[in-house]
Amino acid sequence: MENPAAALSRRSTLLGLTSVLTLGRLSLAVAAAPTERRFVVVILRGALDGLSAVVPYGDTGLAALRPELLPPAPTRDPAGQDQGGQNQGLLDLGGTFGLHPAMTRSHALYQANEFLVVHAVAGNYRVRSHFEAQDCLESGADHRMTSGWLNRAVAAMPAQKEPNALSRAIAVGPAVPLLLRGHEAVANWAPHGFAEPEQALYQQIMALNRPDPITGPAIAAGLRDRGFGDAVMSATPQDDPKGRYAFPALATAAGEMLKAPDGPRIAALDLGGWDTHTAQTNRLVQPLTQLDTGIDALRAALGDAWQQTVVLVMTEFGRTARMNGTGGTDHGTATVAFLAGGAVAGGRVVANWPGLAPGQLFENRDLAPTTDLRSVAQGILVGHLGLGQAALGTVFPGSAPAQPMRGLVRTA
Repeated sequence: MENPAAALSRRSTLLGLTSVLTLGRLSLAVAAAPTERRFVVVILRGALDGLSAVVPYGDTGLAALRPELLPPAPTRDPAGQDQGGQNQGLLDLGGTFGLHPAMTRSHALYQANEFLVVHAVAGNYRVRSHFEAQDCLESGADHRMTSGWLNRAVAAMPAQKEPNALSRAIAVGPAVPLLLRGHEAVANWAPHGFAEPEQALYQQIMALNRPDPITGPAIAAGLRDRGFGDAVMSATPQDDPKGRYAFPALATAAGEMLKAPDGPRIAALDLGGWDTHTAQTNRLVQPLTQLDTGIDALRAALGDAWQQTVVLVMTEFGRTARMNGTGGTDHGTATVAFLAGGAVAGGRVVANWPGLAPGQLFENRDLAPTTDLRSVAQGILVGHLGLGQAALGTVFPGSAPAQPMRGLVRTA
C-alpha cells in the first residue's frame, strides 16, 4: 500500500468532501468545509475510563472505590512545582485533578493553554451497550439515525459562493463512519491489499483452538511459519505491537491533508482499545500513549494551521467508579472529553464536579454526568466554525436543553 499520508493528501485535494482510511481498529475520515478553521473529532471506541485518564486525586472518596487503579499523586519539588510525572506520578492540572502519566505531550499542551479537559461529561443517552451508545454518539441523538452530526454540521455551514471540486466526496476504505454520513454523496475506493486482520483476531483463533490436540498445534505451527511470535501464541491476549504507531501515522496523514490550502477542513479519527474490563492499569498505557502521541503528531503535521484547529476527543460512555474483581472497570456513564488545538482556550479543567462519596454516584455505580457532551460539541460549532443557533437543532435533534458551552475556543 502506498504511503497513506501522501496518497490521501493527493486524493482528498482532487476528489473530495469525505475520505476514509481504516487500519485495524483505527480509521480516518476527512471532509471539505467552507472555512479556513479546522475541526478534528477523535472517537475513542470502547469507553475510556475518565477517572483514570484524568484522576480526581483531590476527591477523598476516590481511594475507597479503586485503590489499585490509582497512580501516585503529582510529584512536586521543594518549591511546590509539579515535576512532570516523575516516578510515574500524575501530571498535575492545577490541583484536584491529574492527567495520566502516559500523556506527557498533552500535558505540555495544557501548560501552553492549548489543551482543555471537560470532566463528568456524558451523551444524552443512558445505555451501556457499546454499539447502541456509539450510534447515539455519532448521530447526535438519543436514537439511531442515518446521518451523523458532523455531516449535518458541514451541511449547515455557509455555502461557498462558487462551485468547487471539494463538494464531491470519496471514501477510502470499506466504510464511512456514521459521524460523517449524510446528505452528501460519498463514493468508495480501497487500494489493493488494503485490509489486514488485527493480531487480536489471530489471538482469538489460537485461543479457541489451543485445547484441541489436532487443530491447536497445526494452527500454532502455521502461524509461526507466517512469522507470528509469542504475542499471538500467549494464552493471555495482548495488544498488537504493530499498531503502536498506527494512530500517530493516521493523525499525521490527517494533519497533512488539513493544512493544504485547498484540502479538507474537517476530520474524524477512530482509536480503539478502551474496553478495560481486566488488568486496566497496564492495558490503558498503550492506547493513552497512542492518543497522546497522535495529538502531538497532528499538531506537528498541521504546522501553522494548528492555530486554527480544535480537536475534540470523545468516547461513548465512561466506566464504573468501583474497580471490579479482575483489576478493571465495567461499562459506566460519565467520563472525560478532551479539547486540543491552537484555537482552544485551554490550560484548565472544566467540571461541575458531582463527587465520589457514598450517595453521589449515578445509580450507585458510576461517575454522575453533570455536562452534556452535545453542549461541548455545540460550543465548538458555534464558537469555532460559526454555526448559528438555529442550525444546532438540525445538527443535534432535540438538543434544546443542551445549550452551547461558552469560552471553549479563543475569539478570532
